[in-house]
Amino acid sequence: MNEFEKLNIIEPVLKVISEEGFTEPTEIQKKTIPLIQEGKDVIAGSATGSGKTLAFACGVIEYVEKKSVVQSLILVPTRELAEQVSDAIKKFSKHKKLKVVSVYGGVSINPQIENLRRADVVVGTPGRIMDHMERETIDFSETHFVVLDEADTMLDMGFIDDVRRIVSVCPKQRQTLLFSATITPEIRRVSKWFLKDPVDVAVKNQVDPTKLKQVYYDVRPNQKLSLLISLIKNEKPGLVMVFCNSRDNVDFVTKNLNAQNIRAKAIHGGFSQDRRSKVLQDFHKSEVSVMVCTDVAARGLDIPSVSHVYNFDVPKDPKQYVHRIGRTARAGKEGIAITILSQNDHQNFGRLNQSFTLDIKKQEIPKELPNVQIVQSRGDSNNSGDRRGNYRSGGNGGKRGGSGGGRPPSRYGGRSSGGSAGGRSSGRSSGNSNRLNDDSNSSKRSNYSRGNQEGSGDRRGGSGNRSSGGSSGGRSGGSSGNRSSGGFAGGRSSGNRSSGGAPRGNRRR
Repeated sequence: MNEFEKLNIIEPVLKVISEEGFTEPTEIQKKTIPLIQEGKDVIAGSATGSGKTLAFACGVIEYVEKKSVVQSLILVPTRELAEQVSDAIKKFSKHKKLKVVSVYGGVSINPQIENLRRADVVVGTPGRIMDHMERETIDFSETHFVVLDEADTMLDMGFIDDVRRIVSVCPKQRQTLLFSATITPEIRRVSKWFLKDPVDVAVKNQVDPTKLKQVYYDVRPNQKLSLLISLIKNEKPGLVMVFCNSRDNVDFVTKNLNAQNIRAKAIHGGFSQDRRSKVLQDFHKSEVSVMVCTDVAARGLDIPSVSHVYNFDVPKDPKQYVHRIGRTARAGKEGIAITILSQNDHQNFGRLNQSFTLDIKKQEIPKELPNVQIVQSRGDSNNSGDRRGNYRSGGNGGKRGGSGGGRPPSRYGGRSSGGSAGGRSSGRSSGNSNRLNDDSNSSKRSNYSRGNQEGSGDRRGGSGNRSSGGSSGGRSGGSSGNRSSGGFAGGRSSGNRSSGGAPRGNRRR
């Protein structure tokens, strides 16, 4: 007998489960499905990839009927997770023919407004749901089944106040489920706002610590990229995830991996939703072997068969390290997490080791690292104004030099320098106090902006951008409080805070 049948799951869902070839429920499914069927509120600690989506989908599909009113709401932190959960519920409810609508920012709101008129189930990110509430294009008056998925991530990203406002307009007589990778004291505190007499459910970590190897290398800043390229090429891994702390670093690393004939694609909150979805599809199909990403863009995504996780930057929040390495060594498979340290990472690495007892072994740096011809972009990774400079492992690589010599940023991102003659580099700003940044855990909003925040934890604006002009007569057009520095001689800047060329104060950026 199929083990799922013992859980008394309704026939339309069982039929899909059988079609998908599932025979054995996961631990989270065994523990939560009966509680959900009893109408209990549940707070469950369950990591990505544990099968929790099917667990709450069984409850959603059993409760909801096709009648074109929103009866169930599932809140998720990111656009990709909204699509992933929505697709799963559509699949498992196909024999019940429910109308499932995903709602998130970064795409046109008008099709969503039209689809919401017939929605039975809504899966959405808090910011865009709030937008629909303000427009009065969504009605939760009959929403008696609410799921908060990846609650710890929504808390980290600063969405929890929005979540509270959204849930407050749902009927008080409802069933609420909260799923979180970690059940922290803060999660327990906020859960009291949403849940009534919840039943606690905990499951074992999906990552097998006996099959996960953790190592680190401590290198000079100008060796980071060379080491990453060398390791990826020599270890012949399967699917690889490379984590960076910022969008600039993601673009920089991706462009240079591709320059070394390593099939890599970037994913972060600065890309359109279509582009992000395409990257994920290619990665799932193994058409791309390396995905370079920020924590925000990768949160909550179930990506199986990852053999190697690289930390090109050490995360500022130690919890993010645990989330990152949890991408590998799943379902009995072996995996390795490799952290590449340089001087700028030591503080974060020390904080990590103080927070957790981790068995991370130091590795010797290979004696021979490749000389890497650096590819550095001005602005985003698609800009055609790239400059190439020689980036050596050890020695003088990474310093200003070489013909046309661009230099890599001090942290491989964040600053951009012009070419050797009259280069221009212009800052960009929307005039807000916020900054476009995927730096994990710096994603709380200072201003609510319709449709622009979901999924990336973005802050919009240009405050704090820095750019430097070329080495001769360069100009840099900063805007709205950007810092910019001109060339080494006679540079001009229109930013509020600026420095001229090197002869005027000898300030170099």
